[in-house]
Amino acid sequence: MAVKHETSAPKPDPVDRALYGQVVLVFQGGGALGAYQAGVYEALHEAGIEPDWVIGTSIGAFNAALIAGNRPEARVDRLRDFWDRMRHSQAVQAFAGAPYIGAQMAHSLTMLSGVQNFFQPNPMAWLGQQVALGPEAAAYYHTRPLEKTLGELIDLDLLNAGAPRLTVGTAHVQTGEMRYFDSRDTSLNLKHIVASGALPPAFPAVRIDGELYWDGGILSNTPVEAVFDDRPRRNGLVFAVHIWNPTGPEPDSIWQVMNRQKDLQYTSRAASHIKRQKQIHKLRHVIAELARKIPEADRSDPKIREMASYGCLTQMHVVRLLAQPLKGEDHLKDIDFSPSGIRSRWEAGYADTARVLEQAPWKAPHHDPLEGFILHEAHAGKMMPEDN
Repeated sequence: MAVKHETSAPKPDPVDRALYGQVVLVFQGGGALGAYQAGVYEALHEAGIEPDWVIGTSIGAFNAALIAGNRPEARVDRLRDFWDRMRHSQAVQAFAGAPYIGAQMAHSLTMLSGVQNFFQPNPMAWLGQQVALGPEAAAYYHTRPLEKTLGELIDLDLLNAGAPRLTVGTAHVQTGEMRYFDSRDTSLNLKHIVASGALPPAFPAVRIDGELYWDGGILSNTPVEAVFDDRPRRNGLVFAVHIWNPTGPEPDSIWQVMNRQKDLQYTSRAASHIKRQKQIHKLRHVIAELARKIPEADRSDPKIREMASYGCLTQMHVVRLLAQPLKGEDHLKDIDFSPSGIRSRWEAGYADTARVLEQAPWKAPHHDPLEGFILHEAHAGKMMPEDN
């Protein structure tokens, strides 16, 4: 069970939005690892920081929807209720306490029996892998319990009210293209949220407006690109919450190889995305500065106006929170719905975020006027200097 912190009334928002722009939360997918994200939000909430925009994929979409679909004073309680419902059953918990192989037995039972309020086995799937079950049932489990759980905890009218804006990432099954469903552009319902977590072959695809969608994490598990590619571009303070480990030791066993492989698969090439975005934002600033050098008489030329439109002087501070691995975790960590696992990850997200907020690295002076993307890395309880 997630620990409940004793909180006072929310504090005044400490972020100068006139200076820093919108506050954005970006959540990766990662199953049980998503409890870390709930802790991140709780720390922000206690500090008086409510997001203008929340973006998520898979479990990140569920957490994001719980934030967007509730009033600020109810959000932490709804997140806590959701994660309490995600816990292993009492029977699985009993096996988890066994010495040596308890965790592996608990994971095996989870794969056999599911999680009561999340997913349940699909008996028809065991007829054989080549049996035609239909596009919306071809999976080892069904997620009707998840849709019921989210329906009880989310107010769809609030979710679509735009405060905060909500974006969830999905993968279009037939075209293989990433599709972001955005409450700014369309009315979202529970199917959009569940589709973002429809990870094959475990969970079935979800049909929306006649088209099938899977978990967006199979294409881009770090949906921060939605912020960088948004139009119109705006200044922003972006908290990008990473729950998979982009770096790690060399694995020396098959068990460790499977763990490292999953980390690399779902960290979603975050480092290369960041480098590319830094380059793009700097180029935009360079274009804007060069456009200023053009004589006034030439600026009305349509070709000049078109080229100048690629420039902008927006600035994004990106705080990348990196969840640290729990001792002894393995490649099945994303189905570790044990009370202790959920509690530990929630507490880690809370502690890491509280520490970052105390340091407020975005307030430090920055000397390069052409820099439009300023990265602040948070590692293991300390802020790291930006890698230029």
